[in-house]
Amino acid sequence: MNEELEFEFVKYARVWIPDPDEVWKSAELTKDYKQGDGILHLQLEDGTNLQHKLDPSTKTLPHLRNPDILVGENDLTALSYLHEPAVLHNLKVRFIDSKLIYTYCGIVLVAINPYETLPIYGAEIINAYSGQNMGDMDPHIFAVAEEAYKQMARDERNQSIIVSGESGAGKTVSAKYAMRYFATVSGSASEANVEEKVLASNPIMEAIGNAKTTRNDNSSRFGKYIEIGFDKRYHITGANMRTYLLEKSRVVFQADEERNYHIFYQLCASSRLPEFKALKLGGANDFHYTKQGRNPVIDGVDDAREMSTTRSAFSLLGITELYQMGLFQVLAAILHLGNVDVKDRDADSSMILPNNSHLMVFCDLMGVAYQDMSHWLCHKKLKTATETYIKPLPRVQAVNARDALAKHIYAKLFTWIVEHINQALHSTVQQHSFIGVLDIYGFETFEINSFEQFCINYANEKLQQQFNMHVFKLEQEEYMKEQIPWTLIDFYDNQPCINLIEAKMGVLDLLDEECRMPKGSDDSWAQKLYNTHLKTCALFQKPRMSNKAFIIQHFADKVEYQCEGFLAKNKDTVNEEQIHVLKASKFDLLVELFQDEEKVTSPTGAGPPTGGRTRLSVKPDKGKSSQASKEHKKTVGLQFRNSLQLLMETLNATTPHYVRCIKPNDYKYAFTFDPKRAVQQLRACGVLETIRISAAGFPSRWTYQEFFSRYRVLMKQKDVQSDKKMTCKNVLEKLVQDPDKYQFGKTKIFFRAGQVAYLEKLRADKLRAACIRIQKTIRCWLARKKFLRVKRATITIQRHVRGYQARCLATFLRRTRAAVIIQKFQRMYVQRKRYQRMQAAALAVQCILRAYMARQQYKMLLRENKAIVIQKMVRGWLARQWYRRSLAAVVYLQCCVRRMCARRQLKKLKIEARSVEHYKKLNIGMENKIMQLQRRIDEQNKENRVMSERLSSAETAHATEGERMRRELTRLRGAEEEAKSSANRVVSLQEELERLRVELQSTQKEKKAIEDWAQTYQDEMEKMISELKEQNHLLKNEKNDLNRLIQEQGQQWTEKMQRALKDQTSQLECDLNEERSRYQNLLTEHLRLEEKYDDLKEEMTLTMNVPKPGHRRTDSAHSSNESEYTYNSELAESEELSRGMEDVTKGTLDMALVLKLQKRVSELEQEKQGLQNELDRREEQFQRARARDDEEHKKARGAELEYESLKRQELESENKKLRHDLGEMRRALVGTAGAGSAAPGSPAYKVLLDQLNASTEELEVRKEEVLILRSQLVSQKEAMQHKVRGHTRSCKETMTDSLQYVEDVQNLTDAKEISQAYMGLKDTNRSPRYLRKPLAVNELVNRLRAPPPDMRNINEDGELWLVYEGLKETNRLLESQLQAQRRSHEAELEVLRGELQAVKEENHRQQQLLAQNLQLPPEARIEASLQHEITRLTNENLMLPTEDPKVYRTNILRRMIDLLEQVEKQDKTVRKLKKQLKVFAKKISDLEGGQMENVSPSQMVDEPIHPVNIPRREKDFQGMLEYKKEDELKLVKNLILELKPRGVAVNMIPGLPAYILFMCLRHADYLNDDQKVRALLTSVINSIKKILKKRGEDFETVSFWLANTCRFLHCLKQYSGDEQFMKYNSPKQNEHCLSNFDLAEYRQVLSDLAIQIYQQLIKCMENILQPMIVSGMLEHETIQGVSGVKPTGLRKRTSSIADEGTYTLDSILRQLSSFHATMCQHGTDPELIKQVVKQQFYIIGAVTLNNLLLRKDMCSWSKGMQIRYNVSQLEEWLRDKNLMVCGAKETLEPLIQAAQLLQVKKKTDEDAEAICSMCNALTTAQIVKVLNLYTPVNAFEERVSVTFIRTIQNRLRDRKESPQLLLDTKVIYPVTFPFSPSSLALETIQIPGSLNLGFLTRV
Repeated sequence: MNEELEFEFVKYARVWIPDPDEVWKSAELTKDYKQGDGILHLQLEDGTNLQHKLDPSTKTLPHLRNPDILVGENDLTALSYLHEPAVLHNLKVRFIDSKLIYTYCGIVLVAINPYETLPIYGAEIINAYSGQNMGDMDPHIFAVAEEAYKQMARDERNQSIIVSGESGAGKTVSAKYAMRYFATVSGSASEANVEEKVLASNPIMEAIGNAKTTRNDNSSRFGKYIEIGFDKRYHITGANMRTYLLEKSRVVFQADEERNYHIFYQLCASSRLPEFKALKLGGANDFHYTKQGRNPVIDGVDDAREMSTTRSAFSLLGITELYQMGLFQVLAAILHLGNVDVKDRDADSSMILPNNSHLMVFCDLMGVAYQDMSHWLCHKKLKTATETYIKPLPRVQAVNARDALAKHIYAKLFTWIVEHINQALHSTVQQHSFIGVLDIYGFETFEINSFEQFCINYANEKLQQQFNMHVFKLEQEEYMKEQIPWTLIDFYDNQPCINLIEAKMGVLDLLDEECRMPKGSDDSWAQKLYNTHLKTCALFQKPRMSNKAFIIQHFADKVEYQCEGFLAKNKDTVNEEQIHVLKASKFDLLVELFQDEEKVTSPTGAGPPTGGRTRLSVKPDKGKSSQASKEHKKTVGLQFRNSLQLLMETLNATTPHYVRCIKPNDYKYAFTFDPKRAVQQLRACGVLETIRISAAGFPSRWTYQEFFSRYRVLMKQKDVQSDKKMTCKNVLEKLVQDPDKYQFGKTKIFFRAGQVAYLEKLRADKLRAACIRIQKTIRCWLARKKFLRVKRATITIQRHVRGYQARCLATFLRRTRAAVIIQKFQRMYVQRKRYQRMQAAALAVQCILRAYMARQQYKMLLRENKAIVIQKMVRGWLARQWYRRSLAAVVYLQCCVRRMCARRQLKKLKIEARSVEHYKKLNIGMENKIMQLQRRIDEQNKENRVMSERLSSAETAHATEGERMRRELTRLRGAEEEAKSSANRVVSLQEELERLRVELQSTQKEKKAIEDWAQTYQDEMEKMISELKEQNHLLKNEKNDLNRLIQEQGQQWTEKMQRALKDQTSQLECDLNEERSRYQNLLTEHLRLEEKYDDLKEEMTLTMNVPKPGHRRTDSAHSSNESEYTYNSELAESEELSRGMEDVTKGTLDMALVLKLQKRVSELEQEKQGLQNELDRREEQFQRARARDDEEHKKARGAELEYESLKRQELESENKKLRHDLGEMRRALVGTAGAGSAAPGSPAYKVLLDQLNASTEELEVRKEEVLILRSQLVSQKEAMQHKVRGHTRSCKETMTDSLQYVEDVQNLTDAKEISQAYMGLKDTNRSPRYLRKPLAVNELVNRLRAPPPDMRNINEDGELWLVYEGLKETNRLLESQLQAQRRSHEAELEVLRGELQAVKEENHRQQQLLAQNLQLPPEARIEASLQHEITRLTNENLMLPTEDPKVYRTNILRRMIDLLEQVEKQDKTVRKLKKQLKVFAKKISDLEGGQMENVSPSQMVDEPIHPVNIPRREKDFQGMLEYKKEDELKLVKNLILELKPRGVAVNMIPGLPAYILFMCLRHADYLNDDQKVRALLTSVINSIKKILKKRGEDFETVSFWLANTCRFLHCLKQYSGDEQFMKYNSPKQNEHCLSNFDLAEYRQVLSDLAIQIYQQLIKCMENILQPMIVSGMLEHETIQGVSGVKPTGLRKRTSSIADEGTYTLDSILRQLSSFHATMCQHGTDPELIKQVVKQQFYIIGAVTLNNLLLRKDMCSWSKGMQIRYNVSQLEEWLRDKNLMVCGAKETLEPLIQAAQLLQVKKKTDEDAEAICSMCNALTTAQIVKVLNLYTPVNAFEERVSVTFIRTIQNRLRDRKESPQLLLDTKVIYPVTFPFSPSSLALETIQIPGSLNLGFLTRV
C-alpha cells in the first residue's frame, strides 16, 4: 500500500512514526520523498526536526495520516487510511476531546470504559434509539441492541450480542444495558413482569459471581450467555442463562488489593440484622476467606445496601425467604470453614483441636456431625481392588482438602442459584425467537498464567475464529451484492492454534491423559508437551530458563503458561468422604445441592498413596469395585471444551453482533487514555484484524448520490448529466488516473485505501480557492464600508472642530480689532519708509546686477555663436564629403542596375512594340500620369496661397508688436522723470515726519494711562462676572441634579412597580399552569383507572359466565366498519355489564381490588374537586382584574361607541319602518284593488311588484348593515381588552379631534360643501379601512381642517435667568391654553350629551308613534305620518330662535346630513321593494296556477273568484327542539355514534351537533324535566367517550368531537344565565337562557371530557408527526449542496437526499396545514387551535433537538444553517396562519439556539461569553454536548478545543437547572378553554335531512 501511495509523500504531508511512549507519533514531511531515498525529513508537532530512517531491506514507508475532517468519525471504516495509528488516534480524539465512549469499527462496537457515570442510559435515550436505523444515530450499546431486535423481527432469525474485553473494561455493564434496552422496548407478553425478572437476575449474579480485582471493582469471574426469549409479537416471554468457568479458587484465595465474591462482604455487612444472628457472622476482617486481600471495602459501595438489593432480587425471582436464609446459611458456613485451624500432629498427619468454635458453627449450620467432619478433614480413604485404606493427611494437604471442600460447596451453590433463576425466568408461553447476550472474559495475559488463563484464551481463540469468518463472509457478500470482482483476501486464520489446543494429542488431550495416569504430574505433562509439539508446531515454544512452562502464540500475543497446578485444577478433586458427610446432613437445602453428586469424585478412581500409609481395614468391596473403576468424572478441561463447542454452535446459528470493551488505563482514572494499553487490547479483541480485512480490498464505499453530493464542486457544468452514475464514472476517470484505485458497483463506488483522502484534498483545495475569492471580495466591501464610515465621521468631526475654531477666531478678531487699527497707522508709516529705502537700494542693486548679467550673457552668446559657426562649417564639410562618396557609389550602382534593367526592358519592349495593345496600354498610362501631375500642380498652388496668407498675417503681427514696444518705451521714460521729481519732495516729508513723531509720543502716553484704567476696570468686571457665572453654574448643576434625581427615583419606582407586577403576574400564571397541569394529570390518571376498572368489570363478567338475554357483541363488532356498529348493541352490552356486575357483587369473589379502585377514584374525585375550586378561584381573580380593565376601557371608548350606537339605532328604526311599509303595501295589494286590477300583467300590479321587490332588497341590505355594526361593536369591545394606557391617550386625542371636527363643521356654510363633506364621510365609513380602524372619520376631518401654526422655539441667549423666565412664561401660556381647551371640550361634550339625549327621546317618541301608526288602517296611516312630520318640522322651526347661532348651524348641518341619508335610504328602499314585489308576484302566480289546476272549468266560468285576504301569522321559533324519551337513543345514535366527519359533517354549520343537542337540552329545561336533562347529558357524554374509544386513532374524528364538545360547553355557559356570560349575548339570546336548572357540575364534567379529547388529539398528532420530524427537520437537505456528505463507513447512514417516500420539510408543513384546516373546518375555537399548534411545535422542536444531541454527524455548521432555515419556514407558516402570538415560536427556542451554537465562532473568551448569554434556553449539559459533538464537514472548519469547552463549563457552573440531557417529548401543556360565545341565533339553525333527525320538532 505504501508503494502505491508514494506520490502522496510530498512536503507538508503528515505521517505516523513509531514511538516507545505514545506508540505512534504524528510528524510532517519537510522535504519531498523520492524513489530510493533512505531517509525521511520530518518535523514533529512540537517543532523538533527528525530524520526517520527507512528499513533498508523493505523500504516500508510510514503510515499516512487522515485529513482532519475524517478524524473523530463514528465509524473507523470511514477513515481513508485504515491502519493501527489512525484507529488509535480516532478513538483517542473521540474519547478525550468529545467525551464519546462508543465507536463503530465495521460491525463491531468499540466501548471504552469512562470510569465515570454518564447520563446516556436513561429512558429518554432508550426512546430516542428505539426504531432508529443503526447508522442514523451516534454509536451506542442501545443502537446495537435495537439492530439485533429489529433483525430478529425482520429476518425471523435468532440474534446474539457478544460482549468481550479485559477485566475492568465494562463488559458486565454493557451486557446489563443491552438487557435493559430489550426489557424497556419490548415489554412482556404476560401479566408477570418478565422483563423485571430478567433485570433482577443481574444483581444476584453480580453478588455471587463478581469480585473486586486490581483492574476492576466489579469484575465478572465467570462467563455467562443469557438467552432472552420472545413470542411472535416480540414481547419478552422469559430467559435462560448458561455459565462458563467460574473462578472457584477466588473463594479460598485473593491477591493483594482484591476481594472475594461480593456476597460474602454483603453478608458480613448485614451481620447485625436480627435474622442473621444465628449465622454468627462478624466483620470481613474476621474471616480468612475475606481478609487475604487486605482491602475489604470498595469506595462508593455500601455492601449492606447491596445486600438489600440482592434479597429484593431473590424475592422478585420467586426464591422464598426460607430458601434465601438457607443460601445465606451455606455461605456463612463456608466462611466459618475457612477459619478452621488445622494443626500438625507429626510430619505425615494433622489434626483439628477438639471443640473448634468455627468448625462447630460450620457443623451446626450444615447439619452434620462434628466428629465425622473433623475426622475426614484430616484423613482420606484410599481404595484398591481388594482393600480400603484410611490415610491421614499432612497439614498442607488437609488445608488444601478444606479449601477444596469450600470451593466445591460454593460451586454447587452457584449452580443451584443459576438453575433456580432459569426456572423463575422460564415461561409457559411458547418461545418464538431469542436474543443471546454473551458476557465473557477477554484475552488475558499476566506475569503468572495458569489453567484459568489458558481456558479463557482458548475460548477467545474460538470466538476470534468465528468473528474472522463472519467478517470475511460479510465482506464477501457485500462484494457479490455489488457485483465487484472478488479477489481472495488473506486474513489471519487461527485454526492451527485451536488445533494445538483441542485436537488429538493437543494440549487439552495430553492434559486429560496425564490426569488419568496413576502417577501423573505437572512436570511429566510438560515433558510430553515438549516432546509432542516443540518441533512440530511453530506456535508452541519452550521458555529458555524454565522446564515447567510453555509458550503459545495466540492471535493477540504470546502467552507463557506455568504448568504448576494444571493437573489439580483440571481434576478438581474433592474428598469423597467429606461429600458423604454433607449428604447425610439434616439441612434440606444442602442435601438438595448434592443430590446429583457422582459417587466417584476422582477421575482416577483409587489413586495410589503418595506417602506413608496406615492399613486400617482389608475388607474387599466386591459389589462396587469393578463399577467404580469405570466411572470417571469428566475433567474441567473436557467440560469446558464441550460447553464451548455448544456455545459456538449456538452462536453460529444466530446473527452475531459484537461489542468490544476497552480499558483505557490501569488506574481507573476518568477519561484518561493510555495508548499502550489501548493498542494491546485492540490487537487482542480483533478490531485491528477487522480493519486489516477491510483495508485489504476497497474499504471506502460511497453511493453514487453521496459521491455526487460530496464532490459536486470538482465537476464542471458540462460533466453533469441526468444519469448520476455516468456522471460519477466520467468524473472519477478524470480525477483518478489509475482504474485499479476504484470499482463501480451496482449502487456504490468502492475505493482503495487513501483515495478518499486524495479526493478530499482536491475538494478542500477547490473550496479553499473559492473561500479566498469570497473573502477577498467581502473584505474589500467591508473595508470600503469602513472607510466610508470613517470618512463621514472624520468629515463630521472636522466640520464641528472647524466651526469651533472659526468661532474662536471670530471672537479673537473682535477683541483685537481696536489694537489692529492703531497698529495699522504706525506700521503703515514704518513700512512706507522701509519700503522706500529698500526700493532705492533694490533699484541700485538691480541696475548693477542686471548690467553685469547682461554683459556675461552677451559674452556667452558670442562664444556660443562662434562655436556654432565653426561646428557648422566642419560638419558641413564632413557631410558633403560623405555625401559625395555615397552619391558616387549609389550612382555607379544605379547605373549598373539600371543598365541591366534597361536591357531587359528593351528586349521586352521590342517584343511588345510589335503589338497594337501595347500602344493602347501606353496611352492609358500616359493619360493617368498627366491627370496626376495636373492634380499635384493644383495642390501646390493651394499650399502657396496658404503660405502667402500666413506670411502676411505674421508681418501684421510683427508690426503691431513693434508699435506696442515703442509705446512701452515712452511710458518708461515718463516714469523716470516722475521719479526724479519725487526725490525732491523727500526732504519736506522728513520734516513733517519729525513733527508727527513728537505728537505720537504725547498721544501714546495718554493712551497708556487710559489703557491702565480700562484694564483695571475690566479685571474687576471679569472677576465679578466669573463669580456670577460660577454661582449660576452651581445653581444650574444643583437644579439638574435635583431633576435627574427626581427622574431617576420616578423611573426606579416605575420600573420597580412594573417588575413587581410582572413578577407577580408571571408567578400567578405559573402557579395557575402548574395547578392546571396537576389537575389534568390527575384527570388522566383518573380516566386510566376508570378504563382499567371497566376492563376488570368486563373480565369479571366474562369469568362468571352469567347467562344474559339480548345481543352480545363479539369481537367482530369491533371492526372499523361503522355501519355494523349499532347503539342498541352498545346499550344492551352496558345493561349486561351492569347486571353482570350485580351478580358478581352477590357472588363469592374477592372484591378487595374493586374496593381499592373505588376508594382511589373517590380520592381522585375529591382532589380533582379541590383543584377545580382553586382553579375557579384563580380564574375568578383573573376575571375581576380583567373586569376592572374593561371598565377603564369602556370609559375611554364612550364617544365612539355612542356614535356607533346612534347609527345602529337609526338603522334598526329604519328597518322597522321598512317592515311597516312592506306590510302596508301587502295589504294595499290585496285590499284596495279589485280582481281585474290585481291580475298579473296589469300596470298597477307591476308598480306594486316593483316597489315590493325594492323594499325587500332594502330590508336585506339593512339587515346586513345592522349585523356588521353589531360585529364591529363586539370586536371593538374585545379589542379594548388588550389596550389600557395607549388607548386612553388615543381616546383623549379622539375627543380633541371630535371637538375640532365640530368647529370645522360650523365653518361649512354652503350646502354644496355640506353635501360633499357628507359624501366623503359616508365613503370613509363604508371603506374597509374604516371597518378596521373606527377612528378613520377623525382622520378625514383632520384632512379637512387647516394645520395649526407651528410653535416657536425658545432659544437660549446664554443667561440662565432669561431661560428660566422664558420657561415660566411658556408654562403659563400652555396651562392657559390647556384649560381653555378643556373648558371648550367639556362644554362641547355637554352639548353632545344633550343632543344625544334629545335624539334618544325623539327616537323613543318615533317608536311610539310608529307603533300607534301600525294599529291604524292603511288609509289613515299615511295621513298620520304626514301630520307627524309637519308637527316635527314646526317644532324645530319654533325652537330655532332660542338656540345659540353656532348650535343652530350645527343642528342645521346634522339635519341636512340626516335628510340626505334619508333620501338615499328611500331610494334604496324603493329598489328593494321592487325586487320583493317581483318575488311575491312569482309566488302569487305559482299559487294561482295551482288553484287553476284544482278548479273545474265550469266553476271557472260560472263562479267568479273574488280574492280574499287571509293573513298568515308567522310562528315565532324559540330555538328549541322537542323529542320523545324513547327517541333519545335514536338521537344519540344518529347525531354522535354514526355521524361521519368526512361525509355529512363537512357540509354542516361548524358545531351543528352541539347546537342541536343544546336545543334539545333547552326543551327539557323548558319542560322542567330533570330526569330528561340528566339522561340526555349522561347519554351524550357516554356516547362521545364510546366513539372516541372506537375511533380514537382517527384525527378527524377526535378533532370533530373536540370542537363540538367545546361548543356544547360554551353553549351551557352562554345560556346559563350567569352575569359574567350574559353580557356577551344579544337580548334575544338572553331570552333563550336556561330557566330551571343549574348545570355547573355538568359543565365541569364536559370540561374534563374536553381535556381528555384534547390529550387524545395530541397523541394522534404526535403519532402522525413522529416519523416525519427527524427526516424533514434534520436529514433532508432543504438547501441543496450546503452540507456535504462525509464518508459513512460500513454503517449506512440515512441519505439526506430526498428519495421517494422520504419525508421532507414540505411534508411536515403540509401535515400541519392539514391539521389546521381540519380544525378550522370543524369550527374549533381559535384559542384552542393556538394551544394545539403550540403543542405541535414543542413536539417538533423537542424531537429534533433530542436527535441532534444524539447524532454527531448532524452537529456541523452547515447543518445549523439548514435547521435555522427549516425553523424560519415553520415561522413563516405561523405568519401565514396568523399564529405568531400563540407561543409556538418560543417552544422552538432551544432548537434555534442549538442551531446558532453550531454556527457561532467558538475560540476566544468573548465567544464563550456570547454563547453563555445567547443559549439561555439550553441546559449546560446540552451546550457541552453540542460542542463535543461539533464535527467539521469541510477542511476549512475547525474543531472546538477542549479548553474552550471547559471555559463554557466554568462560566455556566452557577446555573441552577436540571442535569437532564434530552427534552421530554411526552410533556403536554395544560389546556384551557376560554369562553367563546356564539353570535349564531338558535332560532335560525336549520337541521339537514341527511342527519335523519326527522323525529325532532321545532318549538
